[in-house]
Amino acid sequence: MQKPLLVTDFLDRARRYYGDCEAVVGTDGGRYTYDELGTRADGFSAALRRMGVEKGDRVAVLDPNTHYHLEAAYGTFQIGGIHTPLNYRLIAEDYEYILSDADVSVVYADHEYAEKIDTIRDDVPTETFITNDISESNTEGKWHEFDDIVAQSTEYSRPSMSEDEIVTINYTSGTTGDPKGVCRTHRTETLHAQYVSIHQQISDGDVYLWTLPMFHVNGWGHIYAITGLGGKHVCTRGIDAEWIFDTIRSENVSYLCAAPTVLNILMDRYDSEGGVKTTGDAPVRAATAGAAPPEATIRTVEEEFGWDLLHVYGATETGPLITTSDVDRRLDDSDNRFGLKKKQGIGYLGTEVTVVDETGERVPWDGESIGEIVVRGNQVMDRYWKKPEQTETAFSDRIDGYYHMGDLAVVDENGFIEIQDRKKDIIISGGENISSIELEDTLFSHDAVSDVAVIPVPSEEWGESPKAFVVPVTANPQTSNVSESELIEHCKGMLAGYKIPREIEFVNELPRTATGKIQKYELRESEWEGEERMVGEG
Repeated sequence: MQKPLLVTDFLDRARRYYGDCEAVVGTDGGRYTYDELGTRADGFSAALRRMGVEKGDRVAVLDPNTHYHLEAAYGTFQIGGIHTPLNYRLIAEDYEYILSDADVSVVYADHEYAEKIDTIRDDVPTETFITNDISESNTEGKWHEFDDIVAQSTEYSRPSMSEDEIVTINYTSGTTGDPKGVCRTHRTETLHAQYVSIHQQISDGDVYLWTLPMFHVNGWGHIYAITGLGGKHVCTRGIDAEWIFDTIRSENVSYLCAAPTVLNILMDRYDSEGGVKTTGDAPVRAATAGAAPPEATIRTVEEEFGWDLLHVYGATETGPLITTSDVDRRLDDSDNRFGLKKKQGIGYLGTEVTVVDETGERVPWDGESIGEIVVRGNQVMDRYWKKPEQTETAFSDRIDGYYHMGDLAVVDENGFIEIQDRKKDIIISGGENISSIELEDTLFSHDAVSDVAVIPVPSEEWGESPKAFVVPVTANPQTSNVSESELIEHCKGMLAGYKIPREIEFVNELPRTATGKIQKYELRESEWEGEERMVGEG
């Protein structure tokens, strides 16, 4: 027998078996059972139908981690719409590109971010705009109130759906040009959520704290996994260490996801208070991803916080999660437990992750031979939205049929993958991808800049941050007709805040090859001297 794998099954199951159980603790203090969450999702489905949304139409969601995001997502799924979550750290021009590229029909935007959408509404194809508090939104155009429209009716017709149909489009950060829409199907989302449930040991007894943005590949699949298994969502509107520790204790949080940056914030709070109680009545496990956290971080989280830290790895295009270093049978037999945990680890169930050289051959498991990480699995994306050439390249560069991660790595004798460097010029700062190309283009647009190269440099706070090397038009740093602060202000008017360079160094010239290509590796070498490798912890 074959039953279609549909993301609507997650909320359907929760309503069937956990209807009277608490499902969500809202940022507004409200508490909702699964019956109540489901009813509000139904109300959003009915409202979208009244607004003319059909199966396959795109519905964008711009929201921090509130209950509204969950309701809008499932309300969209239930009518066959395509959920298109937006990064709330972007600027209006970024939203203009994404809404136009995806031809979005409806936008729901939290009141704190609705103004950004309001400024571009005449330049995008979107016709319907929804927010959760018009009085606080500082908008001028016509907006619908979320609570009003979901209360009008819960009647809607659910269309037939196939597991191979697109259910969500997640936009990348535009690290190699314009942002790319990563198309994910019911099948890829469902299987990824099941893999996460197994490897992160999710159960109906879990209380999950939303420190991970829901827009990040649908919260790494946790909008599905926590819901389908009947766990409890505890929502947030941002990262505040004192509040996080208080909430973990008061809500008996058992599970959260935290980028290395968030772990650093929590450790700083812990140290400044001389130690605080880090758990409620439940033991806590925390998943972290991206570049590996330092061994000292893992040691602090496990030995002082008393949490179990799960290090995972992936990308928007891969679900995201494809590997884990939480491999107890290997860790318990090792004298270097924390050293192993910081590696990216081994492949998830149903996932083939390997490292190949430039000819497509697998590198030996010797911990020395470097190649690119490639993967194939049921959680890997279907394609890039309207970008067939980029899709073809992503699956055929070194070896056909595998998605190419762009990370260079080695494999140890037990099959543990460990990233050494990055193939592309991507900066990962605080868990956010920053395109060095985009930042270079922005700096080039200033009349006083003759040449520029941007690289990642070590950052205690963010893991790594962008630094720009600028050759002024005077060709002499001592007589530059522009200052570092002026260039930073120039960038602030054109880029999201997290993309702004933290440092600008004026130089006479940039190192180049005989063919004129900038040797960024040479710049990185000087900045990362004394570090274990030229990859940050962001």
